[in-house]
Amino acid sequence: MQKSFGRKKVIMMFLLPAFLVYTLFVVVSVVWAGYYSLFDWSGVGEKSFLGLQNYTQLFTNDPTFWATVAHTLIYTVICVLIQVFGGLLFAIFLSRVTKFRAGLQTLYYVPVVISSVAICQIFTKLLSVTPPGVINSVLGFFNADLLYMEWISNDSLSLLVASFVEGYKYLGLYMVIFYAALIGVPKELEEAAIMDGTNVVQLYRHVKIPYIRPVIIANCVLVLNGSLRSFDISFLLTKGGPGNSSELMSTYMYKQAFSSMKYGYGSAVAMAIVAICLLVGFVFRRVTERGEEA
Repeated sequence: MQKSFGRKKVIMMFLLPAFLVYTLFVVVSVVWAGYYSLFDWSGVGEKSFLGLQNYTQLFTNDPTFWATVAHTLIYTVICVLIQVFGGLLFAIFLSRVTKFRAGLQTLYYVPVVISSVAICQIFTKLLSVTPPGVINSVLGFFNADLLYMEWISNDSLSLLVASFVEGYKYLGLYMVIFYAALIGVPKELEEAAIMDGTNVVQLYRHVKIPYIRPVIIANCVLVLNGSLRSFDISFLLTKGGPGNSSELMSTYMYKQAFSSMKYGYGSAVAMAIVAICLLVGFVFRRVTERGEEA
């Protein structure tokens, strides 16, 4: 078995199906989007060749696009904080619990398997103003002014609310990954640290968390990848509003291509999203590689 899996031909045989699927559904799609971005096209009828005019318009004369870039970066940072660091915190909590662990794991994981539509409907009801939802009703006990606090329709809070809901939905997924990594830490390391007189905080800070650092980095990459191209939660919850206050790059691309029928311009936005995702991923990998070398 080891000899077979050590052969390059066997490795390529297993990699080929995934490579073909990736090429067909990702690489080909990106190439076609790049092609369409060079045209003025409504999605039907004749295409008018524009060259790089769509990109010139996008990068120099479209302040809304740059606002969506800023919103997406803020959205991504919040999702990383909730999903990665929140997931790690919950995983540490679960690793210390001895009773009802299976029930808690299931409870935390439930939002992951619930559809995005259902999650957004739940939070729409929770954050409702007319009639007051559960959250406003509870806050109203402490301050009457908070009974009619706007959340989703508040241009200062809508982006934060959408990013919180996204982080909440997938927190359980990363919690499970971190939990599996934590229980996989060799007992010998933990016992040696305890014999050296470390307390619980020092045990996690100096032994367990450094040991699972590759898992933390991998989860950060997954969250970055998911958040930078996130669409469903923001679109279903806020529609990018009010105004453009919670508009993300992906929702802006959708509106340009399918609502405004500017398919060529929407394709240019899509190519910009690909470039920004690659840039952010490259910078993150460089930073983490330097941390490993240090």
